Amino acid sequence: ARFASGGRFGLAQSLFQVGGNFGQAIGPLLAAFIVVPFGQTSIAWFAVGSLIGIIVLWRVGGWYSRLRASLANRKAAGFVSPFPRRKVMGALAVLTLLVLTKNAYIASLASYYTFYAIDKFDVSVQMSQVMLFLFLGASALGILLGGPFGDRYGQKAMIWFSIVGVLPFTLALPYANFEWTMILTVLIGLILSSAFSNIVVFAQELVPGRVGMIAGIFFGFAFGMGGIAAAVLGVVADMKGIDFVFQVCSYLPLLGLLAVFLPNMKEARKLEREATIG
Repeated sequence: ARFASGGRFGLAQSLFQVGGNFGQAIGPLLAAFIVVPFGQTSIAWFAVGSLIGIIVLWRVGGWYSRLRASLANRKAAGFVSPFPRRKVMGALAVLTLLVLTKNAYIASLASYYTFYAIDKFDVSVQMSQVMLFLFLGASALGILLGGPFGDRYGQKAMIWFSIVGVLPFTLALPYANFEWTMILTVLIGLILSSAFSNIVVFAQELVPGRVGMIAGIFFGFAFGMGGIAAAVLGVVADMKGIDFVFQVCSYLPLLGLLAVFLPNMKEARKLEREATIG
């Protein structure tokens, strides 16, 4: 995605991530309106989408191979981070924690939101799936919009927006009625997810030339740890109840205030340009 971005790294990262999130969003709807009425054998119909994906990836793989071959013939450029190693490692630790907490919150909603809605508001299974779709769909939209806004206003600004903007809604969610719960979860999904692509792009700029390593950290470790956190919350839900879990999770975005320790990339770029001109 970064190679094909044309310099719009946020947009490319958003498009890369939104595919999986959109598929995750429509999953509850497909389960409610296809799998439930027609049985588990209807899952085989989705193999058509997988086949199309294989064909597309085959073509992309050919393009990427040709690109790598052309890059290999060029003189390798030196990739130097604009910050000292210690500052880079600290910033990466903060970014990893941000992704972990955001994924833990989203995974907790994705895993337990339907049970929460059924238990608290006595809605039907299909209605709970629609509510989950609205949340996941808003999350996918947030990822799609967050990247271009990050390209325009800066990745750090979007990271701060996702933290400060979402806090009032997460804190209010456990105490909201049915209508406000649907509204708040849509706003939470939209705002919270707007930072994901910007976090990855910010990290890639901290460590230039290490695109694969950064992707491994944020799509592997951090996302996996978010899933583990959701499993831990499941144990807590069995012990204390789902309401208690949602109350605890409402404070998770507070950890995002650690973003105050992130370096100023705009200032670093300015100093680099001045050094080059000088």
